[in-house]
Amino acid sequence: MPDPLIDLLAAPPDLPVTAGLGEVVEAVRQHQVAVVQAPPGTGKTTLVPPAVAGIVDGRVVVTQPSRIAVRAAARRLAQLLGEPVGETVGYSVRGERRSGRRTRVEFVTTGLLLRRVQHDPELAGVGAVVLDEVHERHLDADLTLALLVDVRATLRDDLSLVAMSATIEAGRTAALLDPAGAPVVTIPGALHPVETVWCPLPAGARRTDERGITPAFHDHLSATVRRALTAHEGDVLVFVPGVAEVEATVRRLAGVDAAVHALHGRLSAAEQDRALTEGRRRRVIVSTAVAESSLTVPGVRVVVDAGFSREPRTDHRRGLASLVTVAVSRAAAEQRAGRAGRLGPGTVLRCWSEAEHAHLAAHPEPEIATADLTAFALEAACWGSEVRDLALLDQPPAHALSAATEVLVGLGATTEDGTATARGRQIADAPVDPRLARALLDGAGLVGARRAAEVVAMLSEDVRAPGGDLVAALRSLRHDQRAAGWRRQVDRLEEVVAKQGSAAGPNDLTDDVAVGLVVALAHPDRIARKRGGTSSYLMASGTGAALDPRDPGPLAGLEWLAVGDAERRPGQREARIRAAAPLTEELALEAAGSRWTEVDEVTWTDGRVVARRRTSLGAIELGSVPIGDPPAQAVADAIAEAVAREGIALLSWTEAATALRARLEFLHRALGDPWPDVSDEALTQDLDVWLGPQLARVRSAHDLRRIDVTAALRAMVPWQEAARLDELAPERVQVPSGSVVRIDYAQDQPVLAVRLQEVFGWTTAPALAGGRVPLLLHLLSPARRPAAVTADLESFWDNGYPGVRADLRGRYPKHAWPEDPRTAEPTARTNRPRRG
Repeated sequence: MPDPLIDLLAAPPDLPVTAGLGEVVEAVRQHQVAVVQAPPGTGKTTLVPPAVAGIVDGRVVVTQPSRIAVRAAARRLAQLLGEPVGETVGYSVRGERRSGRRTRVEFVTTGLLLRRVQHDPELAGVGAVVLDEVHERHLDADLTLALLVDVRATLRDDLSLVAMSATIEAGRTAALLDPAGAPVVTIPGALHPVETVWCPLPAGARRTDERGITPAFHDHLSATVRRALTAHEGDVLVFVPGVAEVEATVRRLAGVDAAVHALHGRLSAAEQDRALTEGRRRRVIVSTAVAESSLTVPGVRVVVDAGFSREPRTDHRRGLASLVTVAVSRAAAEQRAGRAGRLGPGTVLRCWSEAEHAHLAAHPEPEIATADLTAFALEAACWGSEVRDLALLDQPPAHALSAATEVLVGLGATTEDGTATARGRQIADAPVDPRLARALLDGAGLVGARRAAEVVAMLSEDVRAPGGDLVAALRSLRHDQRAAGWRRQVDRLEEVVAKQGSAAGPNDLTDDVAVGLVVALAHPDRIARKRGGTSSYLMASGTGAALDPRDPGPLAGLEWLAVGDAERRPGQREARIRAAAPLTEELALEAAGSRWTEVDEVTWTDGRVVARRRTSLGAIELGSVPIGDPPAQAVADAIAEAVAREGIALLSWTEAATALRARLEFLHRALGDPWPDVSDEALTQDLDVWLGPQLARVRSAHDLRRIDVTAALRAMVPWQEAARLDELAPERVQVPSGSVVRIDYAQDQPVLAVRLQEVFGWTTAPALAGGRVPLLLHLLSPARRPAAVTADLESFWDNGYPGVRADLRGRYPKHAWPEDPRTAEPTARTNRPRRG
């Protein structure tokens, strides 16, 4: 019986990859793994899978990053075989399958293969998997590759695995597939030259603002497309970042002498096929990144590149994840430009300057470094592996993985130790983010299965709600004949509810609050309550958020919102609410009951103790009432916090307390334990210990000032040592003149400031702390000005005193200046001369 795949390879189309097929086949035959590196347009997606199918037992499954690419690749190969899709070549995407028992090459989305591997790790009936476009580094592609490596190592050492891409990191990927190094087959490309035309926005105009791409840039982009149609031959492929930009560009191109088609993932299969099929008229295809590298668009000789990409970004601390518009990388720009050189010499018109191009990032960041990891962590838990044990090209950031794990525990999807629960497996089976899956399953019992599915399907898309109003967006989708993709997703989600036995709930809630309830179930941390003005809100996560003050829309002034999408840009204090729905306090508590708390709070506010019982939904305060007799420990904790914040000077420090503290500090420094540490830090940390029950009576700053700090400090000294305090660190010392002089303990070494004549007769300075620390003598002149500083009095009498005596005796003749101060009589008085 004829084999269509063998027949195709016997007389293959004239594609560059043909020259390398023998090497690919030999690598798979000898090693079961291979890495294929080939530029766009070489035919690797079309011819490598049938070549592999000829040497393995079982079906060859080929992954593509999008449903559009899956259908297009299957259609292309089936055409070469002269068969309809669904025979030798088939495909499967979410909600649609065209393959049968005779199918030997099946194209699938990466996400679909990930589900299959989770449900059937042995991949029964599959002989090989070809992972295409690995360089795009989507999160599900990285994870699928890791799981397949695990399958080969533990279950299916006969499973062949081929990774291929235009710009693959060949060495790293080869080492991942096989520690000994998988063979790398490099196939040179045959792209035609592509001329680059730089088309920057006029000086002074902005490409983007806080709302995204500016109308001025949209006008410039459409003008550049019109220029391309006039100056160049062939169909034109236009790259913009998202669906909203596709639609805006298509509207602006109305009236051009060409058939204008949109191309993105939300379109129906028929609409996508029309965009990819050459017709009699010249075409302009306005596309998102789906046409960047994994999809051949026939007839294209000109590319117009807006220079933007839509990439995931996550603020893990605030729980905000969204798709953001960023400048395209140089690698992606080259991929896009290459689309113009597949059929012959082409042209790319770039809507930025050559100087700007030099500053673009070399490559896009892998999603694992920037995306929300909740779904990724759930898949790893369902697989039964620690993330760090998976064969990943890059490990995820630890803080991002920790945040994802916390979300999964909150959803009941995993246990604290990371084990997937039965509910977690239900959530993982839903074809949406885990948060949305939770909203679908729980929301069905509250608003009805169909309406829950409608809202979740809407939230799973990058929907730009008019005025940010998700209720209005839902009503618009219901009446939009072009929203076929959304309706198909709704049907699939409703089937998930029925399959998992979730109870269908009542339908007595209006859309105005039902939408908000489902959104709140998905994102309880984004439940928001108004605070001041009409557009500023506080979310349950503690993050501030605001509606666009220039166009707050119908949501302005509502007390409660369920925020579906919010973005916090660098330098902004609040997140910008992009999409939300009305909510009530009752429904907020229904959606986020686990975040409801009742806490007794005792604080030091405006110089007094304030005690209240506070009820909250996360960071949102619902109400509070005074507490008449707060616990003594809570009062102590509040004052301790105030002292830590405002400093120990908040207490009343008398002269006696300050002096005692200085003496204790000296003894702790000189002798250590058991003499207490009375530094600011120590006293603050142990405030409730050393002030003891005195704190419990404090209700105001006046009460705090009445605390006897001196007594509290004395109580810190162990009773065995208390009697020695005056011996080891006396307040005063008697000098030879009979005067009693206070010691200054405020310095590192205790200081005795005394007039020089009063210490005649001393040969050494007194020592403190049991003789360990000599007093530092500040010897003063009769005018009590410093004359000398010494701790070694014996040396001073011999060496320093003669100079001081010579300097001062003429200025103070009435005072004694003996030659031998050791034997002189000390005095505190003036020696007046006798009268004759």
